[in-house]
Amino acid sequence: MRYSILLLVFTAILALAFLPRLLAQGKKSVGRVFPASLVYNPFETYPVALEEDLGVTWSETRTVCNIWSPAAQAMKLKLYRTPTGNDLIGEFKCRKNDMGVWSVILEGDYKGRYYTLQAKFKGKWGSEVPDPYAKAVGVNGMRGQIIDLNETDPPDWDQDRSPEFRNPTDAVLYELHVRDFSVAPNSGMTNKGKFLAFTETGTRNSHGQITGIDHIAEMGVTHVHLLPSFDFCSIDESKPEVPQFNWGYDPQNYNVPEGSYASDPEEGKVRIREFKKMVQSMHRKGLRVVMDVVYNHTGRTGNSNFNQLVPGYYYRQWQKDGTYSNASACGNETASDRAMMRKFMIESLQYWVKEYHVDGFRFDLMAIHDIETMNLISATLHAINPSILLYGEGWTAGDSPLPENFRALKKHARELDRIAVFSDDIRDGIKGSVFDEKSTGFASGNPGMAESVKFGIVAAGDHPQIDFKQVNYSKEPYTTNPGSVINYVSCHDNQTLYDKLKASRPDADEATLLKMHKLANTIVLTSQGIPFLHAGVEMKRTKNGEHNSFNKPDSVNRIDWDWKFENRDLVDFYKGLISLRKSHPAFRMTTREMISENLAFLPVKDPQLIAYVIGNHANQDPWLRILMIFNGSEELKKIDLPAGNWNVVLMNHQFPDAAPMLSGSLEIEPVSATILFQE
Repeated sequence: MRYSILLLVFTAILALAFLPRLLAQGKKSVGRVFPASLVYNPFETYPVALEEDLGVTWSETRTVCNIWSPAAQAMKLKLYRTPTGNDLIGEFKCRKNDMGVWSVILEGDYKGRYYTLQAKFKGKWGSEVPDPYAKAVGVNGMRGQIIDLNETDPPDWDQDRSPEFRNPTDAVLYELHVRDFSVAPNSGMTNKGKFLAFTETGTRNSHGQITGIDHIAEMGVTHVHLLPSFDFCSIDESKPEVPQFNWGYDPQNYNVPEGSYASDPEEGKVRIREFKKMVQSMHRKGLRVVMDVVYNHTGRTGNSNFNQLVPGYYYRQWQKDGTYSNASACGNETASDRAMMRKFMIESLQYWVKEYHVDGFRFDLMAIHDIETMNLISATLHAINPSILLYGEGWTAGDSPLPENFRALKKHARELDRIAVFSDDIRDGIKGSVFDEKSTGFASGNPGMAESVKFGIVAAGDHPQIDFKQVNYSKEPYTTNPGSVINYVSCHDNQTLYDKLKASRPDADEATLLKMHKLANTIVLTSQGIPFLHAGVEMKRTKNGEHNSFNKPDSVNRIDWDWKFENRDLVDFYKGLISLRKSHPAFRMTTREMISENLAFLPVKDPQLIAYVIGNHANQDPWLRILMIFNGSEELKKIDLPAGNWNVVLMNHQFPDAAPMLSGSLEIEPVSATILFQE
């Protein structure tokens, strides 16, 4: 054990020591190496300061500020007493070195003061902004703050440890918005809409049922995926009394927690300390924490921190006219292929892991980033924490100057190093297209989606029984192992699962919709790969049909904790599914070869019936064979069981305490999942 720990430490030190060289050369990454000359870059003559320590660093005797801006004619730091107002302490000129880094040293102790940077281009001073590397800011993130980070650590922070976690396929992800979680009047939580709500235990809804972090732990999930929780610009933090909502996909200060989720957004240390308390609380509950990160674009373009200090460099442009490209559909896209943006991304992610003990990251519109950068990120973070979980959206929202061959697309998952991609194949195969609310999937009665679901069941990898021509989107396998794919049917985007089923099947009664709901995530939670759940789905969460709730009020977005009472059977059903998955490694195989050898589909000819066997004590499972049967139709089906006696695990949407052994043939209830096993 001691040798393993020493080896891990040594590996991490090596990775950090050689990071500048890796960033410069890009030849140590796994997968396709990106030739930067393929993308228009009018800033190629800029010096690259890979080894410079950028940002603001405090000590009791002096504060040092380093900012990279090769084209600036001048740079100054302004110091203030408060986060807003005209209480200027003084201005300090910066000096530039040969690498384009402007520096200033403030002698003395400036802890607690606020600062901005201002650059001059073509004889004109730009706006005052914090530096992109700012680690603390005041209200609304318009001024950085000089702090001692040690003062932000909660008690016993140095003893904080992530819960044990081995293989990516052991994860059960639970996607959650910080405000949604606690803001409802019946949440039982005091710190509504705040990071501190995650530290409250013993909370109850109107019916006395447990809520909050106790509920999440009770469900059995392993990772809480938090929607963007860095500082974003759409919420006015100075008005906490005014209800405001946004998903947070408009980044402002990447290395700082969001102020509207803190009890005091004015003082920069508060949001940091409370974020750490949230992580610490979840770790104590056996939950890991994943951050949803949005390095692909910024909330502002011309007035962003990046553009005010290094105009244009951190973003891609079209060569034909020099305009900003917009693969994010948010007005800009960042340029991960440029050395200093790559450096920024890697160092920002390192910071969240080291300072905040974050256990994983979900990358928004990951295909805007190049494969090489993503693999460098993975190598760096895995050297720090070998069990870190990385995944992202393998698509863009528009075209990009980055050639498609070098994008971190879903179809390039094989070239990504320990980074998973979301499967829209199984998502839409189960419930129908998210872009057409009337479309249906396997669970809602569509007879043409079985092959897409089967493709998801085998984790989007090569399998001899999959007819790839019949898969909805991907006509060939794109993963090399099941840890490379995220299976899901709903998330914050688009309609909730219940709303989608209701919209696409207006003819179905409530009982049938509930059966479809159960069938959908039974498939997800028993498929190979990594399962992903939208928070509240276990309580039949609804947004009243809303497709895009990114800035809608709490009445649309909040989790109504009394849903837990109204849908207690469904909650118990989800707990049972999660427990089944965690108890049986056959659902969590770790290699493509293991899946091909142990998972075989039965030759049923009915397009609305899927049946398969996981055999051979797969992945050292205690059960010899597991038989899975999914009926997507509203008709009773009959199937011949493989030879032998079978024990019932799940039948007619119930986990029976005791059930007779079955053999011969079996009638499968409409819209249902049946799970049997042999010991």
